[in-house]
Amino acid sequence: MSKPNLAVDEPTGPRSLVFGASGYIGSNLVPYLLERAVRVRAVARDRAVLEARGWQGAEILAADALAPETLAAALADVDTAYYLVHSMAAGRDFGRLDVQAADNFAVAAADAGVRVIVYLGGLVPDDADSEHIRSRRDTGDALRRGRVPVIEIRAGIVVGPGSAAFEVMRDLVYHLPVMLTPRWVRARSPPIALDNLLEYLHRLPRLAEAAGGIFDAAGPETLDYEQMMRTLAEVAGRRRPLIVPVALLTPRLSSYWLKFVTSVPTPVAQALIGGLKHDFTADTSAIERLVPQRLLNFRESVEAAFASERQARVEARWVEGAFSMRNQRPDYAFYAKRASGAALISASPTSVWRVVSAIGGANRYYYLNSLWTLREVLDWMVGGHGLKRGRRHPQDLRLGDQIDSWQVIGLEPERRLTLSFGMRAPGAGVLEFELLPLEAGRTRLIATAYWHPAGVTGLLYWYSLAPAHRLIFEGLTREIGQRAEALEADARSASASQSGSRWPERP
Repeated sequence: MSKPNLAVDEPTGPRSLVFGASGYIGSNLVPYLLERAVRVRAVARDRAVLEARGWQGAEILAADALAPETLAAALADVDTAYYLVHSMAAGRDFGRLDVQAADNFAVAAADAGVRVIVYLGGLVPDDADSEHIRSRRDTGDALRRGRVPVIEIRAGIVVGPGSAAFEVMRDLVYHLPVMLTPRWVRARSPPIALDNLLEYLHRLPRLAEAAGGIFDAAGPETLDYEQMMRTLAEVAGRRRPLIVPVALLTPRLSSYWLKFVTSVPTPVAQALIGGLKHDFTADTSAIERLVPQRLLNFRESVEAAFASERQARVEARWVEGAFSMRNQRPDYAFYAKRASGAALISASPTSVWRVVSAIGGANRYYYLNSLWTLREVLDWMVGGHGLKRGRRHPQDLRLGDQIDSWQVIGLEPERRLTLSFGMRAPGAGVLEFELLPLEAGRTRLIATAYWHPAGVTGLLYWYSLAPAHRLIFEGLTREIGQRAEALEADARSASASQSGSRWPERP
């Protein structure tokens, strides 16, 4: 699997744009290209998400294909444009949004003089009727209506950490020993290893004869989902699940309870499930002739996926799916649930940081301390360290410090504090404070809790706390803001008092 290493050589040559760099394939393709000395511009709607990846050598911009005015800067001086966006997470009507975005991108790419667009779609069976599959096909058609040649790669299930289909299967295998499934569990599909797909994406646009082509990409096997889940369980060292197909349980019905089984975003999981009633086939002769490589079978692909997680670097801030943020536990969900609160504070980041960095210990948690205490008591009752309170220093922080049951795992003074949750719970948690400086000496403070659940129990734990999350984090950031503003008011008052006590200068 591709690891987030830095490029060993200085990037040279034509620039490649990875549009949709925050998504699963994009977040793996960027470091893959950088390692091969390719000049990369990484683009997503949220620039901060890309900055968190730490891709040294990549140019980072924000743009949105549904906002055409943002595309010119993203596409300027680009030779190869990888188009890796989709709107499944938007839920209803995502197919129309996908086509509109592709139309906008095709026009802007032509205006910018892009040489070739590389689009990653999915395999399309002849009887496709799900919106997910049709949308992938229609997106390719929309891009081809433009003036820039398009290389479309239609891939089967991608096997790697973060792939939605892979993560759904992983959550099922780790946490449901008995599964009542629709008949689609016997539907067949040719999975492909992530690194095999990345190699196709890297090399195809460099071949003149690939321009304008549509290529199926798949591994060497065609398996049904039951076979894949049994193999995944064996590689993971889990007992093989008992899978019972039920004729009356349709893909639509099964999609309704997914949010209680997997942490994959529900609209994405439902869209995927809707398309799994088809058998998928692939004619890979053309792509294998142009880009010969050793294709991993499914077992090897799963082994490589788990190996890539074990070798992943330790992140200094929360990043989706980061193994270090999941306590190095492959059974903890890749995708996190989250809750946040924010406050606009009339105080500098310096003053806000003084309050944030003093959290815990004797200062407690500024807001609804009774709820924090209740959670600590519950942890103590089940053998945890919830009542072990304190911190090394009342204000100063270092990486690795304990703040009550939390541990400091990320620290950027006056910018960000990242804490790992240390109480007993079915999953891994992170609490992150982010300080954003604004004009006129103001600061926006955002507090976000991330939760990587361990199966059904972890999801139920999260949903049981959901009613309190918004209240807690909105109140916490508001209270921190009030204390920071009071600090600055006291400082101004002390300064004015000190100035007034001086003897006036002689005229």
